[in-house]
Amino acid sequence: MNMLLRFHNGVFANLDEATKGWLLPTLARFTFGATLLMYFWHSAMTKLDGGLFSFSFGAYAQILPVKYESVGYDPALLDWFDHLMVAAGTYAEFILPALIVLGLFTRLASIGMIGFVAVLTLVDITGHMADPVTIGAWFEPIADSKIMDQRLFWLVVLVTLVLKGAGPLSLDRLIRLK
Repeated sequence: MNMLLRFHNGVFANLDEATKGWLLPTLARFTFGATLLMYFWHSAMTKLDGGLFSFSFGAYAQILPVKYESVGYDPALLDWFDHLMVAAGTYAEFILPALIVLGLFTRLASIGMIGFVAVLTLVDITGHMADPVTIGAWFEPIADSKIMDQRLFWLVVLVTLVLKGAGPLSLDRLIRLK
């Protein structure tokens, strides 16, 4: 048994040393780019109506569903703060994922995305009235809910980037070297 433990510890100590500092953040950024970059960019595109400063019906309906309905779906009846929230949410869906994929200000962008996912989740549950199946629960036999299961994976990737940074293949690293 001691020989097996020594073998195990030796193999994984070598693996830890060989991947120290580069593998986990690089995989996290790749995973984010491969699975979430286009998801967020596509969502942001649905919020634009012909230009960067013209927001669509969908922008207000997605970000402020209850309030937008309460004003009869007329954006002119929303206050300046509502318009600011729609603009900030739309631009965040473009800018934060791009920063993460480029590896530029990765930790701050990841913190921003964690906040964005928290607000997105709150709006989905309270504003769009997500049903229990969509919300899901942890520790259930089928892990396919759109909110609890998927977003936990998103947050693990983002928290990894907050804690580990962007890794060696990043603009953060390039800037740090100068």
